[in-house]
Amino acid sequence: MPAASAAPLPQTQPGPAIPTPTAHFRHRAPTPTPAPFTLRDILLWCVLPVLIVLGLRLFVFGLYAIPSGSMENTIMPGDRVITTHLSPRPIALRRGDIIVFKDPANWLANEGATHNSDRLIKRLIGLPGDTVECAGNGAPIVINGVPIDESAYLKPGVEPSRSAFSVTVPAGRLFVLGDNRANSADSRAHTNDGAQGLVPVGDVEGVAFMRYWPLNRVGWLSAHHDVFRAVPSRTPAS
Repeated sequence: MPAASAAPLPQTQPGPAIPTPTAHFRHRAPTPTPAPFTLRDILLWCVLPVLIVLGLRLFVFGLYAIPSGSMENTIMPGDRVITTHLSPRPIALRRGDIIVFKDPANWLANEGATHNSDRLIKRLIGLPGDTVECAGNGAPIVINGVPIDESAYLKPGVEPSRSAFSVTVPAGRLFVLGDNRANSADSRAHTNDGAQGLVPVGDVEGVAFMRYWPLNRVGWLSAHHDVFRAVPSRTPAS
């Protein structure tokens, strides 16, 4: 009787290879190690920003508190403003600029200042060479023969000048007025101080362009250069 033959084993299909744990993590990038905080980082992120801010504060921007009401309602007593030190150099001053300058002849004593200060803030009206005049009693300010309309910035109800005056601004000097002409001891009030109430250009510390305090009055300050657009320029006498 022939021997029984063994039954053939069932054929199995090869399945997908199962990765081993070692193969799964083989190509993972190494975790970077945090670099130590060096002296260079301290200089770059701590010291340099402080130096930049101090440099801007000293050479580009100024901060001033307003001591009197001579610029109402444009600027109120106690307001704080930011100025740029780029005027009068390298940026030339223009009529209408709101300038901060050293008190040339104790002007603040006549303005009822709320705190001690040796700086004033006024609007620049006359440049070197200009003839600034007014007939008083509500008449407009006239610059080089051209009357100007100052209603855009004068305090409501205040006249351009109650008193009459006529001043020709010499080289190196400026004629300034407050926006609140009824309470401003400006160039009109010091015509007999030896300099005709004029401010030396070298005493100008900057042009105010923004109120930053109090918070409810934060905003830009307008120079209203358009008010003076028709005024011709004149060369000052040497």
